[in-house]
Amino acid sequence: MADTATPNVIRRADYAPPAFLIDTVALEFDLVPERTVVRNTMRVRRNPDASRAAHFELMGEQLEFVSATIDGTPFGNARAHEHGLVLDNVPDAFELTLTSICNPAENTTLSGLYVSGGNFFTQCEAEGFRRITYFLDRPDVMATYTVTLRANKADYPVLLSNGNLLEEGDLPDGRHFARWEDPFRKPSYLFALVAGKLVALEERVKSGSGKEKLLQVWVEPHDLDKTRHAMDSLIHSIRWDEERFGLELDLDRFMIVAVSDFNMGAMENKGLNIFNTKYVLANPETATDTDFANIEAVVGHEYFHNWTGNRVTCRDWFQLSLKEGLTVFRDQEFSADMAGGATDEAARATKRIEDVRVLRQMQFAEDAGPMAHPVRPESYVEINNFYTMTVYEKGSEVVRMYQTLFGRDGFRKGMDLYFKRHDGQAVTCDDFRHALADANGRDLAQFERWYSQAGTPRVAVRASYDAAQQRYSLTLTQGYGEAAPATRETQKGPLLIPFAIGLIGKDGADLPLQLEGEAKASAGTTRVLQFTQTEQTFTFVNVAQEPLPSLLRNFSAPVIVEYDYSADQLAFLLAHDSDPFNRWEAGQRLATRELLTLAGRAATGVPLQLDDSVVAAFARVLTDETLSPAFRELALMLPSEAYLAEQMAESNPAAVHAARQFVRKRLANALRNDWLKIYEAHRTPGAYEATPEASGHRALKNLALSYLAELDDPAQAVRLASAQYDAANNMTDRSAALSALLNASAANGGSKEAQQALDDFYRRFEKEPLVIDKWFALQATQRGNAQRPVIDIVRKLMTHPAFNLKNPNRARSLIFSFCAANPAQFHAEDGSGYAFWADQVIALDAINPQVAARLARSLELWRRFTPTLRDGMRAALEKVASQVKSRDVREIVEKALA
Repeated sequence: MADTATPNVIRRADYAPPAFLIDTVALEFDLVPERTVVRNTMRVRRNPDASRAAHFELMGEQLEFVSATIDGTPFGNARAHEHGLVLDNVPDAFELTLTSICNPAENTTLSGLYVSGGNFFTQCEAEGFRRITYFLDRPDVMATYTVTLRANKADYPVLLSNGNLLEEGDLPDGRHFARWEDPFRKPSYLFALVAGKLVALEERVKSGSGKEKLLQVWVEPHDLDKTRHAMDSLIHSIRWDEERFGLELDLDRFMIVAVSDFNMGAMENKGLNIFNTKYVLANPETATDTDFANIEAVVGHEYFHNWTGNRVTCRDWFQLSLKEGLTVFRDQEFSADMAGGATDEAARATKRIEDVRVLRQMQFAEDAGPMAHPVRPESYVEINNFYTMTVYEKGSEVVRMYQTLFGRDGFRKGMDLYFKRHDGQAVTCDDFRHALADANGRDLAQFERWYSQAGTPRVAVRASYDAAQQRYSLTLTQGYGEAAPATRETQKGPLLIPFAIGLIGKDGADLPLQLEGEAKASAGTTRVLQFTQTEQTFTFVNVAQEPLPSLLRNFSAPVIVEYDYSADQLAFLLAHDSDPFNRWEAGQRLATRELLTLAGRAATGVPLQLDDSVVAAFARVLTDETLSPAFRELALMLPSEAYLAEQMAESNPAAVHAARQFVRKRLANALRNDWLKIYEAHRTPGAYEATPEASGHRALKNLALSYLAELDDPAQAVRLASAQYDAANNMTDRSAALSALLNASAANGGSKEAQQALDDFYRRFEKEPLVIDKWFALQATQRGNAQRPVIDIVRKLMTHPAFNLKNPNRARSLIFSFCAANPAQFHAEDGSGYAFWADQVIALDAINPQVAARLARSLELWRRFTPTLRDGMRAALEKVASQVKSRDVREIVEKALA
């Protein structure tokens, strides 16, 4: 199933335009699961902007070559090989028809054309089209497509492809056909087809220009009742893109199709988006508030790709962030606008906090490891390994910095110019940067370093106050600290960092901001400093009192700020900062500092104590009714164990777990009555509503329940959780209650209530695959105890009839959840977690290398752990390196071991 050839490193510097171009593609499919015949007719011509090639070389994998004709005549100079097809002595312009055969039924990689649940689906990004037919499978070869699908009508009554439906009808022998046309040029990675027994929720809407559009969400018949939210999310996305960026849907119809076997979250194929069911199906009984929010975000993301990715696409895969970073930024802005519009800063800040938490926990860790790379990588072995947090999330932060520099209006001007220049083209990150610069009359040459330098920048801040002169100076110094070796060679000079700052007086109010040389104070109480030198001093004048700086407001750049706040100063910011993000940030800094101190003590066996001032700071947030429930839930959530372990000079997951559990238990017992009051005050009786406000109340209530489960005597929490589980009319409350029962059980040697709830949960939802995924994940991420380690539970669950290693969602729910989201149990000193990880990576590599490679990354930071853990991880990595065959996994483990 995998490419076992010696990996070749592909480098951005070696890019050359294709020797040939393909203008039109006509595909014909005779769909049979074990033997699908594909006839591919292309209009081909030599590229006038490329060197003349002696051969016409096409990519192809897992294909059976049948025949080739040129201009209707059989062509004998075609040589098929393991990785493609070579045609000798071709004319300068010609019509080429290739016939080949593939086997979708046996395609467990879920790349190319495959069968899932008896239906046909495709996934072509990044290089899956070559598993369907021989082609120039690269993003800078753009063509228009017509597609004819033929299949047995009883088995495959629905036949879908990109674009607009031209005709459909019956054929002899119980077969039928459908012919589709996509009028827009696209690269092969955006091709899609679907065939099977599906039904659709349909809506007709009018675009901003008054044109009627047909919207369809296609699912298996038993899932039709779970499609309303996805449809509403699509309609909201269409309206938002029209209003925010002036971008209309350009096809007569737009289709979403849900499939349970899918490697990714979703795919933006032109007009025919194929989604993992996880990001389509939702009703209150089966989906949590997080699921509802994620569906809206992912539907938005894929729809927004219609312009940022499809109409303007990538010249090559090194430019992947051109579409992904930009579109993540767009979906984040969409979600923030849906939550709070353009003016509700607190609601928008909640979304911002959620996004930055992900960035810090996952992308910052990536920057510190062997897979560190720039937003625009310089080389790769397997492109599927570069669908990374850096390309997506850091790429989004780079795009956000343009908006921070130029404002919403300036960013919109840049977007307008980008589409005016490049609609219908395959372009680069530099083309996007030039459009933003030119539209705003700004030289952004220095900003290019954000694309080419790897690592997380650090900004050290020194402050001084001259009371006599009423001058306050901030000196900023930028660098990378002790950067990972993989990042050092990319660092060429200082970055342009938009550094947002506010100054807070002793009464907690913001002070006016007037920089030296300015005639008067600027409007507003936040100033974006343009920090461009290795060291730079900014001096504010007419500062009547020594202020407390509020640094990097709204996380205006993806950097680590180094400033030595005292605990009292952090508590003050937590209580008073007008910037909601920095108010949350102060609490996180305070908690992180305390937790790391406690983890150091736990590692050496010193008794743990928590200062009363930390408890008091949390109590103030908990009881502050001026703060939204959603914000309080985020502020009261301790930093994750994985994030804390990464802040240690030598990661010690057991010590971090002990420290974090100690703090949770201390906060639970000290604030018991407050948690109980919050739990009662934030119930949401009546029918379920997936609104941001109702979700915020549930989030805070369920956080209170999770803390109550930590009490020395959890009997009351067990009663509350059991009652909530039994009475729940939504999955958010039911799964939160089950989680609380599991954690109370782990802390107190087991409970019949937890096991009864687990058994009931399975019985209720055994026919709902996405809910059973939650059932597996809850058990994989539970705390466990010495008598019953979670690894034993996970191994037993692998033999459960509902577990299927070939389904990526199911593998992620159990194996990934344990390896990536349960660090204290996974990093057991006996190495049992690592042995389990190695076995699963090897098993998955033989089935689905893309999924295996993502699991392989769980150990890439092995060198940063304690010696005993390092030895166990290295042994597991070496075992995997000696047995896996795919270049996907080999690239990961070889970089980790190098």
